[in-house]
Amino acid sequence: MSTSASLLEFATSVVRKLVDARHRAVFAGGCVRDMLLGTEPKDYDVATSAKPEEVMKLFRRTIPVGVAFGVVRVLDKGEHPLAVEVATFRGESGYADGRHPTEVHFTNEIEDVKRRDFTVNGLLFDPLKDEVLDYVGGREDLSRKLLRAIGDPAQRFAEDHLRMLRAVRFAAQLGFEIEPATFAAVKANVANIHSISAERVRDELNRMLSGPNPRRAFELLKSSGLLREILPEVDAMAGVQQPPQFHPEGDVWTHTLMLLGQLSNAPLSVALGALFHDVGKPPTFTVTDRIRFNEHEKVGAELTQTIMRRLKYANEEIERVVALVKGHMMFKDTEHMRPSTLKKFLRQPHFEDHLALHKLDCMASHGSLDAYEFCRARLGQESEETLRPPPLITGQDLIALGLQPGPKFKQILQEVEDRQLEGALTDKEAALAFVREWLKSHP
Repeated sequence: MSTSASLLEFATSVVRKLVDARHRAVFAGGCVRDMLLGTEPKDYDVATSAKPEEVMKLFRRTIPVGVAFGVVRVLDKGEHPLAVEVATFRGESGYADGRHPTEVHFTNEIEDVKRRDFTVNGLLFDPLKDEVLDYVGGREDLSRKLLRAIGDPAQRFAEDHLRMLRAVRFAAQLGFEIEPATFAAVKANVANIHSISAERVRDELNRMLSGPNPRRAFELLKSSGLLREILPEVDAMAGVQQPPQFHPEGDVWTHTLMLLGQLSNAPLSVALGALFHDVGKPPTFTVTDRIRFNEHEKVGAELTQTIMRRLKYANEEIERVVALVKGHMMFKDTEHMRPSTLKKFLRQPHFEDHLALHKLDCMASHGSLDAYEFCRARLGQESEETLRPPPLITGQDLIALGLQPGPKFKQILQEVEDRQLEGALTDKEAALAFVREWLKSHP
């Protein structure tokens, strides 16, 4: 049995046990939406009339993940246990921080549904009766492919400002339109997004970028005004013209959207690279003999680092994406590089990301994949040993020659490696002889 089928079976057994104990219990939220859309849910949430303490008494393995909000995680018996979140029907009020309710009270399923965000996420399903329960018009909105806030959209977004980003994400993910009054409420409240933590904003952006339709997500972020609030450096791309001989597609924003439009469920690092690769163009825009963006990749790398630190990305992820932005212009020179320079270029960490970004960039502009194909072909000709051969000499060998450790060490070892990569030096004795000659002209 597949993991998803096992999870459905386990979630159904949780509902059955709650019902047998004379509690009301149903599936709720996104899992119901996905089931009705014919998509396999990644997880199942159960809503119930049982209080948290009753849930914890009823099931042997539980984790109280949010008892104040009535949420308990129920685990099965396995070594790598399946888990279902069980939440007591609740109502909420007093959202002082624009994210969390100050008051929670346990209630019935109808009131529970009405405090949720969007109608398509407000559906319930009774797996024991095979019955969908719809108190907010969610099924009709599913059929119309419409994302609509439950009740007053301004109130829904005032309760939780993150819902504005979730509206964008769900619309892009599901291929839905945002209902006009709901979208108007997003536009009217975009400044409130600053009350949300950087980590929460980052996580929503990540889901958009690595989801099935990042272009649509960023079009909605732009048209709603949210992009200006959370990524002003990206918002600034709009209207920045490019030289038509290299970018017939239009301005920097259009070009970036075209990159994102080629992505669907892509690796996050590649998607972030696509989003930020030209973020240095607006501040470097100049017109001389033509439109130019001198050193935009260097400026863009610095901006990317600033943005990602602001959004609290991990250092490893920052380094990986910054390297993509900083190196994306190097492909144009690959066919004319010295062999040693080319090999160092090809052996960069995560070079598949660099190749993927370069291909996206080309397909969103001039369409030529000559450099891409050249690098692919060269990679096929190289081996790990030819790209990363063991060093012929080390610092200890230089000390043995009577040299004092210092900045010159790095330069000498670099010169030796370059010639080794080019096949001019193949053994230690030849390398040492080269160093002795090199020192004569570099005292």
